[in-house]
Amino acid sequence: MENRDEVRDFLTTRRERLTPEQAGVPLFGGKRRVKGLRREEVAMLAGMSTDYYTRLERGNLSGVSRSVLESLAGALQLDEAERTHLFDLAETATGRPARRSASRSGVRQGVQRILDTINAPAYARNGRMDILATNRLGRALFADAIRGGGFNLARYLFLDPRSQEFYREWQTVAADCVAALRTEAGRNPYDRGLTDLVGELSTRSERFRTWWATHNVKLHFTATKTMHHPIAGDLELTGEALQLPGDPGLTIITYTCEPASPSAEALTFLASWSAREAHTEPR
Repeated sequence: MENRDEVRDFLTTRRERLTPEQAGVPLFGGKRRVKGLRREEVAMLAGMSTDYYTRLERGNLSGVSRSVLESLAGALQLDEAERTHLFDLAETATGRPARRSASRSGVRQGVQRILDTINAPAYARNGRMDILATNRLGRALFADAIRGGGFNLARYLFLDPRSQEFYREWQTVAADCVAALRTEAGRNPYDRGLTDLVGELSTRSERFRTWWATHNVKLHFTATKTMHHPIAGDLELTGEALQLPGDPGLTIITYTCEPASPSAEALTFLASWSAREAHTEPR
């Protein structure tokens, strides 16, 4: 992905979403012809010249100091995920080596053992949303999505209609997935697999293409989702993201629920069902 295009799109969309009222910029005269803030207004808020900000918005972050980035993040009222994304884009523009995500097709035996000891649905994924390994409950929960071992969560969300039945709040889950891929693109702009995935989804899914153009980013640590399993029924599960320092780019996701809740009963039933299925599988 071209860094200058990423920078331009990100800064432009952040500027256009911020109104003068939100930024505390005084309004003078008649109707404004621009969406959001003007470039000179952002420059004023960030304490820089309009020419310099225009250069930044055109995609040139090379050599920009940390203090300038901090001022720009403050002027555009960036949240933590957006601020991190801005610094990732600047790091790439400066020519420093980009952080690489796990591109392997599987995980270490140690990671698989960790998954197998978790008494809840769990899987390991990379930044491209490739599900590289699961435990038994994870395979049971995502049984409809799994094809021969692993799957890609983004492809499942946007190319498999069953995902809209599986996720009760499909639109929120899918939009968050796009935002996570945008975040990963800022961290690893030269990841060919990610570029190919975005190209495929942009071609095959209008919804993905539209959301990708908004350039929203998000850091995912925890979220509660309601899922409808064809065997166990509805489950309200809270996902927790666990980073693995020894495996850069790899994340373990676990799903838990409130004790003694209907979801806990459904999860117990799912565990029993998956155990029976595993016992009856041909060896």
